[in-house]
Amino acid sequence: MTLYAHITGWGIAVPDKILTNDDIAKMMDTSDEWIRERTGIQERRIAGPQDSTSSLASAAAIRALEMANISPWDVELIIVTTSSPEYIFPATASLVQDRIGAANAGALDILAACTGFIYALDMVTQTIRSGAFKTALVIGAETLSRFLDWTDRDTCILFGDGAGAFVLQASEEPGGVISSVLRSDGSGGELLSIPAGGSAQPASARTVQDGLHFIHMNGREVYRFATKVMARSSEETLSKANWDIKDISLIIPHQANKRIINAAARGLKLPIEKFVINVHKYGNTSTASIPIATVEAFEEGRLNRNDKIVFVGFGSGLSWGALSVIWTGPFPIEKAVPFKRLRFLARLISWYRRLVRKLDGLIWGRKGNSA
Repeated sequence: MTLYAHITGWGIAVPDKILTNDDIAKMMDTSDEWIRERTGIQERRIAGPQDSTSSLASAAAIRALEMANISPWDVELIIVTTSSPEYIFPATASLVQDRIGAANAGALDILAACTGFIYALDMVTQTIRSGAFKTALVIGAETLSRFLDWTDRDTCILFGDGAGAFVLQASEEPGGVISSVLRSDGSGGELLSIPAGGSAQPASARTVQDGLHFIHMNGREVYRFATKVMARSSEETLSKANWDIKDISLIIPHQANKRIINAAARGLKLPIEKFVINVHKYGNTSTASIPIATVEAFEEGRLNRNDKIVFVGFGSGLSWGALSVIWTGPFPIEKAVPFKRLRFLARLISWYRRLVRKLDGLIWGRKGNSA
């Protein structure tokens, strides 16, 4: 029996606050024209005090589950891919698991920067094909605005915040993720990084003073790298799927820079209309950019059942990858899932677990004191 991993639900969540190029121009020596000419970006969303990576990820996940008509109870695995996790540990995915009431799910994070969503989709696909799981959530979520030096014109104009989520389900019907290409070149790791905060340079007064907890980027080198790998990895995954470029309905790329997407279109000899582009609205949301662009393409009527599409991205690492996908959408609904009721019951389980831990702590504390 051959199993396929179908994308059956999707959702996004973005902060309410919009930061335009004109707003940034009031903060430093730049202009709307300068930013748009070099990046294609006009505005981006910025996380507010009430927003976090896990809150955005959870909101996107809930919308994806509702689209797929799947109860949180039925989710067996949650992967959050992010470069701006809530903590070093625990995993942001564990926080999401608790927030959405997915009481039966395992949870882990993947860090592959802007390519992370592609990596996570492929890993979940292989897991579903193996028969280990039937239902999984893949979420890309970022609050990169909290890692920006707002005096650095080269980086602060680029990034925005947001989250996107896919539900993947097993089926014997052909479709879903068909082929993949995952690549990395660690020799370029220093070209895009947050130097401090890890074990190499633990947080200290010096690292904070030197601004080493902000995003550092060699923009010229990253641009050169990206323009080379976008078309090449797309062609590789098409070859693996035995598809012709003419069969592709859409290419949904990582939304880093419109000039990079234009270069990919030239490299693939495709009209730019074949590409989904929304970088002008959100900036670079890193690992969240592909699912956000996918959801918008669907809402605009550009993505239809049985369309053959390609996801392609690149990022820090240096990492890059691509997926060939047959878009199928939600499975036929036999009976509507009482989503809100089941989610409430799952939340009760979470509260119950907290209560049990507290009671256990009190009991063991008393035993320790009496000993």
